Amino acid sequence: MSEQQAIRLIIIGDEILSGRRQDKHFASLVEMLAQRGMKLHGAEIISDDPDHIEATLRRSFATSDIVFCCGGIGATPDDQTRQAAARALGVPLCLHPEAAALINERSQEMAAAGKGSADPNHPENQQRLQMGVFPEGAEIVPNSFNKIPGFYIQNHTFMPGFPVMAWPMMKWTLDTRYQALQHLQPAMEYSFLAFSLPESRITPALESVEQQWPGIKVFSLPSVGEEGGRPHIELGVKGEAQAAAAALQFLRQEVERLGGELSAS
Repeated sequence: MSEQQAIRLIIIGDEILSGRRQDKHFASLVEMLAQRGMKLHGAEIISDDPDHIEATLRRSFATSDIVFCCGGIGATPDDQTRQAAARALGVPLCLHPEAAALINERSQEMAAAGKGSADPNHPENQQRLQMGVFPEGAEIVPNSFNKIPGFYIQNHTFMPGFPVMAWPMMKWTLDTRYQALQHLQPAMEYSFLAFSLPESRITPALESVEQQWPGIKVFSLPSVGEEGGRPHIELGVKGEAQAAAAALQFLRQEVERLGGELSAS
C-alpha cells in the first residue's frame, strides 16, 4: 500500500438521492480519518440502479484507491451492490463460509430470544444466508452490531447503510488493514480572517505561496456577510508544520500590504 493512495467514499441508495434519508457517513468518515492523520479525497452518492452501481465500481476497481462503499448489501430486491461488485470484477458470487457461520450463529441467537427458528433450513434463515453471498475472493468485514458481516475485496470495503453497523466497520478496517498509513505525514492547517480585501486582489499571493512552498496547499473561503456578519475571506494554508507557518506569515503580511485588515474592528 502506498501513502499516496487516495481514500474515497461511495454511498449507494435511492433514499439518499430522494431525500427520504439524510447521509451521515461523509462527516463521520472525515472525522475518523482526521483522527488517524488521514484525509478523504472524494465522495459520491449513486442510485440503486444495478447498471449504475456496476459502472461506478468498474471504474473504481480500476484504481488503487482505498474505497468505502455504504449501502445495498442486504438481500431484498433493491439491494444490488454485491451482485454489481461481482460483475464489475468479472467473478462469480459464492456463499462465504465464515459469513455463513456468523449468519447462522445470529439466527440461533434470535431464535433463543424468541424471534424466529434456529433451523438453518428454515426459509427465513436460508434467505438471511444470501447476505453472506459475496464476490469470489472477498474477505469478511466483522459487524459488531449483529454479526452479519460486510466484505472486502481489492481495497474496497462494503458495508450496510446503517451507521450503527457501518461506522464500526470503517474503524475496524482503518485500524486493521490500513494502520500503517496512519499519521504518515504530520500536517498542520492554519487560517485567519481578512477584511476589506477582494478575493481577486489576494489571489496572486495565494499562487505565490504554492510556488514558494511546494507541498503547501492554500485555501480561500469568502463570506458575503451571512447572518449579519461582516464580509470577509478566510485564508489558510495546510501542509508540513514549519513550511505552513512560514506561508501563513507571508499571507498575513500580504493582506496588510494590499490594504486588507486582519481584524473585524
